[in-house]
Amino acid sequence: MTDTTSGNIIKQGLWTNNQALVALLGLCPLLAVSSTAINGLGLGVATMVTLVLTNMIVSSIRHWIKTEIRIPMFVIIIACVVTAIELLMSAHFHDLYLILGIFVPLIVTNCAIIGRAEAFASKNRFLHSTLDGLMMGLGFTVILVILGAVREVLGYGTVFRHADLMLGEWAGQLSVTVLSDYQGLLFAILPPGAFMGLAVLIALKNKIDRIQMARQVSVESVGVTFESKN
Repeated sequence: MTDTTSGNIIKQGLWTNNQALVALLGLCPLLAVSSTAINGLGLGVATMVTLVLTNMIVSSIRHWIKTEIRIPMFVIIIACVVTAIELLMSAHFHDLYLILGIFVPLIVTNCAIIGRAEAFASKNRFLHSTLDGLMMGLGFTVILVILGAVREVLGYGTVFRHADLMLGEWAGQLSVTVLSDYQGLLFAILPPGAFMGLAVLIALKNKIDRIQMARQVSVESVGVTFESKN
């Protein structure tokens, strides 16, 4: 039986089953728009809101959706939510919306969203499904922002450039110049740079997982040795 405790849902979304680093879903927008931290944050928040709302709706009506039509129904629900988010972004964050371009409506095709609707929300209670959508979306957003920040530093020498596009005029002062008089590394802001950056993040996660597993095995072996001596 799947562990649906709140702690496990949070751990799954942020680390164990991170959609960008483990499931490797939603890579098209992840790699395409993560040239800056703000671009990543904008698309990440839109994806997270879509995940939360979709999970909430699917969980609420799961008993009334027939098995034979559940996938088309999920797609319709996701499309409606994404359309609403797209209109809101166009109205309130128009410049950022123009930069993200086609990748906002393409959230509909993000396999992570329909995957969570099918694998979790259609089988679990409302609150757990809401938390699952929030954590999966947050984990995806964090990776988008980290990858965007790294590529931005290497490509432009700054962090949070054009923050005003999402947060308003006051956020213009959030831009930090990390490398002054820096010409920039073009490779970092091109698609190959995105692939390399994501590969490094995946490798780091796998390394951390192996270290944690080795420590756990070591602790368990010490415990077994201690019990056998007693």
